[in-house]
Amino acid sequence: MQTIELDPTLSHTLAQARQPGLTLVIGNKNLSSWSMRPWVAAVAFGIPFTEIKVLLDRPDTASNIAHYSHAGRVPVLLAGEMTIWDSLAIIEYLAEQFPDKHMWPQDVAARALARSIVAEMHSGFAELRRAMPMNIQARLPGHGRTPGCQADIGRVCEIWEDCLARFGHHHFLFGEFSIADAYYAPVVTRFKTYGVALAPALQAYCERVLAHPAVARWVDEAMREEDPTTLRDSDLPG
Repeated sequence: MQTIELDPTLSHTLAQARQPGLTLVIGNKNLSSWSMRPWVAAVAFGIPFTEIKVLLDRPDTASNIAHYSHAGRVPVLLAGEMTIWDSLAIIEYLAEQFPDKHMWPQDVAARALARSIVAEMHSGFAELRRAMPMNIQARLPGHGRTPGCQADIGRVCEIWEDCLARFGHHHFLFGEFSIADAYYAPVVTRFKTYGVALAPALQAYCERVLAHPAVARWVDEAMREEDPTTLRDSDLPG
């Protein structure tokens, strides 16, 4: 996978982005949970792509993203002349284009549940996002314990317990690693950052997710990022 960080040679970067094949435009690996989801899914299933990173929370961030999508957010997938924004739309496109990869569970009931929990993560858990923003480099135990966040944590645990019991067989949520695990991987990193205590079976699941090669690679690259916008202890709610 080729990685390009957006820099003053913008015309060259844009030209490369529209070459044949897939190009995934993402934000900082340390901070961008939405970017993590399709990136991990693509890497986990061996789908080749070129990566372009747009640094977030900078004066030129919006203008740089606008070169790829008028939606103003990352991630963005460029597929030939097509522009696909929104993490779930990107993942669905990849699943359609690479059906042999079986990115969703093959069992009908498992697939229906997987789509449901991914949709719930996509549209919900607002308090968890607000109180515990993704920050892979940080260790902030005890932060963000608002009532709403605690409720969201409880719901995530309920989802994981149900999926692991019904389909996971104490491995990933639906046995083999799937889109569902990629979609909840940023939550796993949040729980580590904020020191969320979990039942032993759920902690073991988190450790398996973090050990997956695609997730481990993202985390490793996030840990090596140097970015002054990284959140500090004093930036976060108590």
